[in-house]
Amino acid sequence: MKVMNIHERNMKVEPVKAGGAIDGLSGREDFLWPRHRWPAMEFDGPLAVGASGGHGPVRYSVTEYVPGRRVEFRFSGTGLTAGLDGRHFFEVIPRNGHVVLRHVVDAECDFKSWMKWQLLVGPLHDALLEDALAGVDHKLADGEARLPSWSPWVRFLRWMLEKKRQKASGTPH
Repeated sequence: MKVMNIHERNMKVEPVKAGGAIDGLSGREDFLWPRHRWPAMEFDGPLAVGASGGHGPVRYSVTEYVPGRRVEFRFSGTGLTAGLDGRHFFEVIPRNGHVVLRHVVDAECDFKSWMKWQLLVGPLHDALLEDALAGVDHKLADGEARLPSWSPWVRFLRWMLEKKRQKASGTPH
């Protein structure tokens, strides 16, 4: 089964500014990844082809990196996205007078993994990406973009994941 998921934001900024959002991923200057609300994106080295890591229980490695333009990751087959065979990427697309900052998930999977995407991974992914794009828009464009509200389902899923994390780490509830 196919998982195709696209999030994008049009911004009236120079491509180099939007490209800085991609280049800063997982680093000290990262203003794309919403680490204040979600597990940080971390790798075993700088953002470069071959770097492995991910965010929280989602694991992947960098398979393509064009500074200022695009970074592509391949799912590792472990963690929360076990069963997804594919990639996800961020890209900056220059347009006439604006840019499009886009994130795409493109993967194949069996029915069980597809259901896990539909019920668990996809809603969390959508909320994370909308937080990320709103944050970049706020920093680079008009400064007026607000963080979106999470749905009750996303709030419930985050609560469940936190309870599971606490149990695994022995942290008191």
